[in-house]
Amino acid sequence: MTKRYWNINLFEMMKAGVHFGHGVRKWDKKMNTYISVYHKGIYIINLTRTARFLSEACNLVFDAGSMGKTFLIVGTKNKTAGLVASAAIKARCCYINKKWLGGMLTNWSTTERRLHRFRDLRIEQRMGKLNKLTKRDVVIFKKKLYNLKKYLGGIKYMTGLPDIVIIVDQQKEYMALRECVILGIPTICLIDTNCDPDITNIFIPANNDAISSIRFVINKLVFAICEGRYNYNSYINNILINP
Repeated sequence: MTKRYWNINLFEMMKAGVHFGHGVRKWDKKMNTYISVYHKGIYIINLTRTARFLSEACNLVFDAGSMGKTFLIVGTKNKTAGLVASAAIKARCCYINKKWLGGMLTNWSTTERRLHRFRDLRIEQRMGKLNKLTKRDVVIFKKKLYNLKKYLGGIKYMTGLPDIVIIVDQQKEYMALRECVILGIPTICLIDTNCDPDITNIFIPANNDAISSIRFVINKLVFAICEGRYNYNSYINNILINP
């Protein structure tokens, strides 16, 4: 396999519904270049262009993975929460799949304190602290731990700002995108026909409502990240063996 071949098949994209956009009332004029036709009340995304942009995004994350860069995948819709978590875990990436807490990146010092608190509570739980608490305090302890796990569980091993952020839905995750723009963190976004392609670094025109479409795009990106990480690990191992 070469870096430039990611097996992005137009038929498979159609089968996954990647080409289905929004209706005429939900449309950003900047997306006109990436739309092929208007059919039965909805815009149809030009899959040839989608394939090109997806291939470029795969090349980017492959290169980043080959250099040991870190990734954060963001997708907080209920129907995509499981997909985001499983994809991120497979690629050894951090993820946010429940709710984006304002200032998560721009106010990293606060996020870091929350993460330290989360780790401390987990350690205390493993050390049997609950056995020494009253029933009321046990309830409070578990509630704190549950909330921290729910919102920060996907970034519990994150030690600093990510190098690249992958965003599943530009409009839904606008707060996350805005923080990345402020901090200058490169972003890769799935953008539907109602999105603005100008506010993200790398965009992939695709249906970001259908789970099958999101799965297709995310799986390609994850595969490219994994390939890049494999190259990076091989390089590190070679240095260790042959210093």
